[in-house]
Amino acid sequence: MALVPVALGARSYDIVIEQGALDRAADHLARYARGGRLVVVTDTHVAAAQLPRLDAALRRASIVIEPIILPAGEQTKSWRHLEELLDALLALEIERGDHVIALGGGVIGDLVGFASSILKRGCHFVQVPTTLLAQVDSSVGGKTAINARAGKNLIGSFYQPSLVLIDPSVLDSLPLRETRAGYAEVVKYGLIDDPDFFAWCEANADRLLAGDAEARTYAIERSVRAKAAIVADDERETTGRRALLNLGHTFGHALEADTGFSDTLLHGEGVAAGMALAFRYSARLGLCSAQDAERVTAHLKAIGLPHDLASAHVKADGAALVAHMLHDKKMAAGSLPFLLARGIGQTFLSKDVVLDDVAAFLDADRVAA
Repeated sequence: MALVPVALGARSYDIVIEQGALDRAADHLARYARGGRLVVVTDTHVAAAQLPRLDAALRRASIVIEPIILPAGEQTKSWRHLEELLDALLALEIERGDHVIALGGGVIGDLVGFASSILKRGCHFVQVPTTLLAQVDSSVGGKTAINARAGKNLIGSFYQPSLVLIDPSVLDSLPLRETRAGYAEVVKYGLIDDPDFFAWCEANADRLLAGDAEARTYAIERSVRAKAAIVADDERETTGRRALLNLGHTFGHALEADTGFSDTLLHGEGVAAGMALAFRYSARLGLCSAQDAERVTAHLKAIGLPHDLASAHVKADGAALVAHMLHDKKMAAGSLPFLLARGIGQTFLSKDVVLDDVAAFLDADRVAA
């Protein structure tokens, strides 16, 4: 078992990484049960694949689950399902001192975290992430949100969990496409500031995607240690360091918007294509070498992730994609910061990008592909 602390003073918590942790869930979650029960929020897919394991583990400790099961998919991060969840929690008489268990991927984690932050002005929640993307990224750091018509994650709060419980074995039930999408958030940490980890990813991605437990556990722990350090240094993205975690997301969210935030392009797939675009745009600006940009693109392409507009199933032109970017929550004083790179492991925040040039780049990149 690995224990990774997230040092945030009174809001500090631990990330537990343990193979088979779901089968020993009572060891970690019993202290959060009130009156011998825990409210668990999940979705239809995870309820079928993992809820019976969690239920059996907790029943052995005489803890009964009260499940709330929501539809699977990005569309669940909405006002409608937030209201549905809040009404269900109130019907179960959740108190401010109670803990809600978020059992699922990024959608469930974001939705439960946001609901917990506003229910009775704040109750508690625990993240039990069941996708690779959620395990290495969205479950850590306290960003919670729902989507709006104008764009992704525009309504939300910073609200830290009490615990993140990661069991790599749950990934065995995921389709390969979901695991690939999560891998994009793994390789991101190497591209941000850890070129040695990117090299490890190039050498070990096939093992990780094939289900090698050692490779998965190593990648998860290295990723969450990197994110925990960044979050502890810049919890609310005020100094700029936490913004580095958004590598690929400005491009990626625009691609997701163009595809309707649907299964056409999963979030991690959008991030993968976004990172490739960010490196190629950096090369266009003369910030990094064409060789580094090609190395990133080649790696993502080799493992089957989208790496350009065509492979992301995006049909919009550059101007339309830039229009999506204007709804980005990072807009400030009419300017949109971009994560660019001087090389692999040398990501930085640029605040002087010309959006018309971004649009021209996207159109040219489509033709070049």
